[in-house]
Amino acid sequence: MNNQNLIIYQHTFLYQILKELDLNLTFEVIEILNEKSLINEIKNLKNYLIISNKKISKMDNQFILNKLPIKISKLTEKINIEFLKQKFSDQSKINISNYLINLNSREMLSKDRKLKLTEKEVNTIIYLSQVNKPTSIEELQTNVWGYQSDIETHTVETHIYRLRKKILKKFNDENFILSKKNGYQIK
Repeated sequence: MNNQNLIIYQHTFLYQILKELDLNLTFEVIEILNEKSLINEIKNLKNYLIISNKKISKMDNQFILNKLPIKISKLTEKINIEFLKQKFSDQSKINISNYLINLNSREMLSKDRKLKLTEKEVNTIIYLSQVNKPTSIEELQTNVWGYQSDIETHTVETHIYRLRKKILKKFNDENFILSKKNGYQIK
């Protein structure tokens, strides 16, 4: 099943060429001629790339093709690279509670706010969200920090204290990471 969609926006000649090569392409080719149709089309698509000859404001996943002529092999290579970049970017985003965690940029986002995180903070949040139950300090030491459980340290408590403080300051959310009797949990 082909789930990559290449939208050719206001570029009829390019659409006709790619439609002729359709059997050799790894993506579905769609022609869109106006912005209203474009907006309606992308509502239903998850994996798409828009090719146009100029930037379309407030649209994601665009590839601007303004240098013509171009060899078809070079064009398909560029399109495939753009799809790979998009896939890599999409795979690096995880929704946890009311937040989006971007693994590539190590940022926590909510609405128009973003918070830079350390790698250990990201790993802690992801681990706590996947376990979905109160997690003990010893379990976090072993699975996130790689410490042996018999080592006496306050690393976990210190990191979680600082992380909770950062989240409270940026998002005014004091209930994202909860302290439970048995450990820590993401609400």
